[in-house]
Amino acid sequence: MMESRRAFGQFVLDPARGRLLRHGESVALGQRGLALLEALLDASGGIVSKAELMERGWPGTIVEESNLTVQIAALRKALGPAPGGQEWIATVPRVGYRLVQPPTRSAGAEALLPARPALAVLPFTNLGGDPGQDYFADGVVDDIITALSRFRSFAVISRNSFYAYKGSVTDVRQVAKDLGVGYVLEGSIRRSSNRLRIAAQFVDGGSGAHLWAETFDGELDDVFEFQDRITESVATLIEPHIQTAEIERSRRERPGSVAAYDIYLQALAKISTETEKDNAEAYALLRKGLEQDPDNALLLAHAAWALEHRHTMGWPPLGPDDVAECSALARRGLEQAAGDAMVMAHCGVALLQTARDYDWGVAVLQSAAEANPNNLMVVVRAGIGHLHCGSLDQALAHFQRANRLTPGDRGAHFSLCGIAYVEMMRRNYPEALAWAARAHAGNPNFDPTLWALIAANAHLGRMEAAHRYLDELRKIAPGITIARIRAGQPAKDARITPVFEGLSIAGLEEG
Repeated sequence: MMESRRAFGQFVLDPARGRLLRHGESVALGQRGLALLEALLDASGGIVSKAELMERGWPGTIVEESNLTVQIAALRKALGPAPGGQEWIATVPRVGYRLVQPPTRSAGAEALLPARPALAVLPFTNLGGDPGQDYFADGVVDDIITALSRFRSFAVISRNSFYAYKGSVTDVRQVAKDLGVGYVLEGSIRRSSNRLRIAAQFVDGGSGAHLWAETFDGELDDVFEFQDRITESVATLIEPHIQTAEIERSRRERPGSVAAYDIYLQALAKISTETEKDNAEAYALLRKGLEQDPDNALLLAHAAWALEHRHTMGWPPLGPDDVAECSALARRGLEQAAGDAMVMAHCGVALLQTARDYDWGVAVLQSAAEANPNNLMVVVRAGIGHLHCGSLDQALAHFQRANRLTPGDRGAHFSLCGIAYVEMMRRNYPEALAWAARAHAGNPNFDPTLWALIAANAHLGRMEAAHRYLDELRKIAPGITIARIRAGQPAKDARITPVFEGLSIAGLEEG
C-alpha cells in the first residue's frame, strides 16, 4: 500500500480497511475494483497499462483482457460521473487507463495541486534497420527512464505505458495527449560499421516544439560506457529544461496563481536571479504558500534556501531571527522530504550554513548526491558541503562532475565558482582567478564569485583589478563588510581564511 488513505474528488480510498468512501459513506466495490482503483491512484493521473492493471487485480494469475474491461466498467459505474461530466477513468487507446483527477478548491482559493509535470520516454527508432540493434536502443531507454525517475520535480510514466508505440510513426502531440503528459523524449539509433549514433530530442507535448536536442557518437567496443554516457547526459539536461519550460508556462497560462506548484515556480524564478530584492519577494511568496500548505516539502526547502542564501551573502535579514527560522524550515523540510534529493540538498546546506550543524549537514548532502547523482544542483551542493566541512578533493570532484555535464549551461557558475574556492583554499591564486573569471562570465551577479575575484587579484598584487571587482560588489551589495560575509560562512575550520585576507588587502571594510 502506498498510503493508508487516498483522497480524490469527493472520494477517500482506505486500502487498509478495504473500502471506498464518498462524502463519508461507503461505496460498494469489490476487492479487485479496490485494487484497480489503488493502482490508478498510484500513477497520480498518469497512464497505467492493461498489463499492470491485470497484475494488480489478478496477481500471479493469467486472465483474459475482457475481465479487466468488465471490472473497469463496474468501477466507472460505482464512481459515477466526475464533476465536469466526464468519466473518472479515461481509456488511453492501445495502452491502458488513467484516473482523471479534477482540481479541488478549499476556502475559496485555487487548489493546491501536486501538479508535477509528466514526461514520457518513447522507444528509440532503429534507423539502420538491423533488428539486432533494438536491444541497445531499448536498453538506453530503460536506463534513461530509471535515471529520470530519481527526480521528484516531475513524473516519468512507466515503460509499459508507451511501448505500444514501438515501431509506429505517431504525432508526438497525439502521443502526449494519449498518455496525459506535458513532455516527450524521443530518439533514434543508427549504426555505421563500428560506430553508433544516438539522437535524442526533448519535445513540448502541447506544441510539438523541440526544447532540446543532442547527438551522441561512440564506438561499439565501448557500448556500455557509451550507454552510460548517454543516460547521464540526458538525465542531467532534462530537468533544467522542464523547469525552465514550466516557469514560462506558469507565467503565460497561470499568472498570479496561488496553487502550491505555481508559487514554487514563481519563487524559483526569483531566487535564481540571485539579487537581494528578488530573494525577498521569493521568500514572501513561499511563506504565502506555506500558510495554505504548511507541510509541502518543496515550499519548505525553497524557503530555507531563500533565507540561507540571504544569510550567506550577508544581505539584510527579513525577520527578527532569520538563522533560527531557516534552521526550523530546513528541519521541517527534511521531515517531509521522503527521499527527494533536491529537498535534502537545500535543507542540508541550510543546516550547514545557518545552524552550523556540520556533520548532519554534510551527511544529508552526501545522501542527496547518492539519491540523485544526475541532479546538478544536488551535486554542486554536495560539493559545497565538502568545500566547507569535508574533503577538498571530494568537493573538487563534485564541482568538476557538474561542470563536465553542463559546460556553459544555466547554473554553471555554481560549479565554476566552487572550483575557484577550492583553489583559493589551497592558495593557488592564479588557478582560482581563472575559474572565478569563467564563473563571472556566466553570471556577473553572484556575490561569492566577486569575493574570489577580489581576493585572488589582491593576493597576486593586481590591485587595479581587485578594486574594479570591489566596486562591482558594492553596487550589488551596498554596505557589505567582511564581518557580514564572515557571519554567513561555516566556521568549522580556517580554510576560507585566504578569502577574508584578500578582501582585506583589497580594502573592503572589516565591519
